[in-house]
Amino acid sequence: MDAQTRTEPESKPRFLRSRGLRIPPHPQLIQGKIRRLLRTDQYERKECAAVLRVLNKDDVVIELGAGIGYMSTLMSTKNRAREVHAFEANPTLLDYIATLHQANNVTNVTVHNALLAPQDADPVDFYVREDFLASSMERDNADGIVSVEKIEVRNINTVLEEIKPTALVCDIEGAEADLLPGADLSCLRAAVVELHPQWIGQDGVQKVFDAMHRAGLTYFPRASEGKVVTFLKGW
Repeated sequence: MDAQTRTEPESKPRFLRSRGLRIPPHPQLIQGKIRRLLRTDQYERKECAAVLRVLNKDDVVIELGAGIGYMSTLMSTKNRAREVHAFEANPTLLDYIATLHQANNVTNVTVHNALLAPQDADPVDFYVREDFLASSMERDNADGIVSVEKIEVRNINTVLEEIKPTALVCDIEGAEADLLPGADLSCLRAAVVELHPQWIGQDGVQKVFDAMHRAGLTYFPRASEGKVVTFLKGW
């Protein structure tokens, strides 16, 4: 073969390993502290421990706050959950989530680029920043904004009726105190919620516990640690 026409084989991506998952590289997302936590299996450690303990292969899971797609991948491959619906408002994370799912042969996760709310509402502005993880619906810090995207807002009770989940996994950076109390969570048998008391305060924490109590879910200490609290029905 002529040297000018010979092509080198494409190099395979060098995956990071975390809890047996294959983590594709990314120049912005998988760096620094996140990379260190992934390598040492400490990334979302408390939440991972909770879902691995209480979820099972028959569960239909609704995940609020998909992040980089780590938790949905874990639930799909380790818990073998029957179905996962992951909601993420940040549109800049969607491509990486798809890459992570593909790298781990995940086929039973549906990712929704939408924000859930207690009632129907018009689409909201989402401010995409150069730092993906700093993107948000807040314009207060205008530095680094590269685009403004319109994000669909869906009524959480309509979504719950459509999906009929048996389990909830929730990490939505303090919005739990506004969203969960207005939701009919009676379809759930389990819920894992990362609380943010530094933002929602004692009143907000109480609202989350009251919402779970109304749904027939009881605090389950054996799968709770610190700000990550687990609730089960009939344990």
